[in-house]
Amino acid sequence: MTSREGRIEVPGGNVWYQIVGDGPGIPLLALHGGPGIPHDYLLSLNDLATERPVIYYDQLGCGKSDTPADSSLWTTGRFVEELGIVIRELGFKQAHILGQSWGSMLATEYALSGGQGIVSLTLASPPLSIPRWLADCSAYRAELPAHTRQVLDQHEAANTTESAEYEAATMVFYQRHLCRMDPWPMEINMAMSMMGAEVYHTMWGPTEFNMTGGNLASYDRTPDLHELANVPVLITCGRYDEATPGACAWYQSLIPGAELEVFEKSSHTPHLEERSAYMQRLKTFLRRAEAAN
Repeated sequence: MTSREGRIEVPGGNVWYQIVGDGPGIPLLALHGGPGIPHDYLLSLNDLATERPVIYYDQLGCGKSDTPADSSLWTTGRFVEELGIVIRELGFKQAHILGQSWGSMLATEYALSGGQGIVSLTLASPPLSIPRWLADCSAYRAELPAHTRQVLDQHEAANTTESAEYEAATMVFYQRHLCRMDPWPMEINMAMSMMGAEVYHTMWGPTEFNMTGGNLASYDRTPDLHELANVPVLITCGRYDEATPGACAWYQSLIPGAELEVFEKSSHTPHLEERSAYMQRLKTFLRRAEAAN
């Protein structure tokens, strides 16, 4: 399978990209989550590379891209600008876009800002309303063992969320709602090892369920989702996802013609947890959107 990589200059530094495969289909551009969790955990999308090129890039601040120590760079607007530059510099006139978690927010922002050449949008485990996300995570948190909840509460109150005890308690939540595979696959571990912590903490906070003033805390695009009606949209999530099936069904109801697929054995990473089923569903969607293009 062919592969090529390079670097693109964006505001704040240079970002790394890779294009895998040279199939005849319209390329698929993958936007990773976090913010600040690099592309590695999305590499299962290589399963699609016999049909079409699959494009990855690490957003500035993580992975193989530059990691400047400048917190003023970590804004949604700058990341949308970065995405537009990547698309322009790669020279693809059309692309399918898949955004996972925070990447789905980035994809939505790009589409709503008038991004050109979008053949389809796949919003994978999307947090399109942070108030809803936090409410759902709070409900999940209430279901954790009492001792785990106590540890989380104590360290959050003491502002000691970097302690080993807090991290261990956080993993109890993550093993239920981030990835239910045991052990976690290599792709997730690779991504976590190259995480852009400054980006994540600036935009989000200490954990998936504990946002402490991150600049995404008030994010809610639900009033505008109807504007995506002119592009095919597939929303995916896992049954135990942080982006809950209820939230994703709500988002679907706000986007005329949008499709929803819930993977019953998965949490936040069904592209890994139910890889074969996920890729087949995605292939079908991309082929259909392309045929109608």
